[in-house]
Amino acid sequence: MQKSTHRILTTHTGSLPRPEDLQHMLEARDRGEQIDRGAFEARVREAVKEVVYKQASCGIDVVNDGEMSKISYSTYVKDRLTGFDGQSTLRLSPRDLIDFPGYAKRRQASQIVRPACIGPISYQGKADLERDIANLKASLEGVNVAEAFMTAASPGVISLFLANQYYPTREAYLNTLADAMKEEYDAIYQAGFLLQLDCPDIAIGSRGADMEDADYRTLHLRALNYAVRDIPPDRLRLHLCWGNYEGPHHRDIPLRNIIDEVLEARPVGISFEGANPRHEHEWNVFEEVKLPEGKTIIPGVLDSTTNFIEHPELVAQRLERYASVVGRENVIAGTDCGFATFASLLTVDPDITWAKLASMVVGAQIASDRLW
Repeated sequence: MQKSTHRILTTHTGSLPRPEDLQHMLEARDRGEQIDRGAFEARVREAVKEVVYKQASCGIDVVNDGEMSKISYSTYVKDRLTGFDGQSTLRLSPRDLIDFPGYAKRRQASQIVRPACIGPISYQGKADLERDIANLKASLEGVNVAEAFMTAASPGVISLFLANQYYPTREAYLNTLADAMKEEYDAIYQAGFLLQLDCPDIAIGSRGADMEDADYRTLHLRALNYAVRDIPPDRLRLHLCWGNYEGPHHRDIPLRNIIDEVLEARPVGISFEGANPRHEHEWNVFEEVKLPEGKTIIPGVLDSTTNFIEHPELVAQRLERYASVVGRENVIAGTDCGFATFASLLTVDPDITWAKLASMVVGAQIASDRLW
């Protein structure tokens, strides 16, 4: 993973708005409807090329495919793993909404299909994965960027969204997911891309699981480390967040309570929320917690749940605060979360998404001019 040597690099968390026609294709496919497979694959290929070009034109240094082929960052695995069918019984009601039932009723309900694990798990997504890799490689030709990354769901977040109705224990379920997803993780690394593991489960916590949050995190991080044991840490990024939704978030576990465990995980790059009103102040955690040698932080400097376009000067100030406590070379500008973590749920208008990213690039340059 490239580090800042003369300026602060820029990236984002992963998902970007899909074109409207592709979004409809993804939704129909997710519902199990018959679609023209050739037309779908051609549209994904075209969309990846478009989104890579837009990122490069915007000035983003570390780009990806925008997750164009995926209905969501987590549940896409139901089509790449055997053993999933029916409907998951897991309830994903955020803890903070319990205190505000009136607001909870106003929230848009997710229509994403979430099957349960009802049989043995194995990886069957090689063809889809190879297309994703080929699409990103082809789209990078002639594009001036520093690096490219691909995202993949962690074993823990899969277990969070897709209920286990087959394996005898949570640990057995996680370990089997780790073994199966290892094929995807290794292939992304072997293709020459950075691998970002999406791990909101680490911050969200057990949510009713029969164990304490600390034990839950230990189990999930152990499965994560096991799954990426053959990938060099400097080719890995870990993204954690507290749920990419507009809400009170007053029950979020503080970053300070989990950062030690997160920093012990194998990935060198740590991406986390740092822009929204509930977590922006937590840059000061690093005044107390020393960043281990070789680690890089990717704090969010854009809120992914609001249509406000952050002023470049605000972006610069956020980056400078982190740089003041961990060192300028150990900071990469990022976003709180993806802007389309579920293809059909766009809180931020697509055009505003790109305006926000452009503002981040300008803000990173302002901070760089002052730091170097």
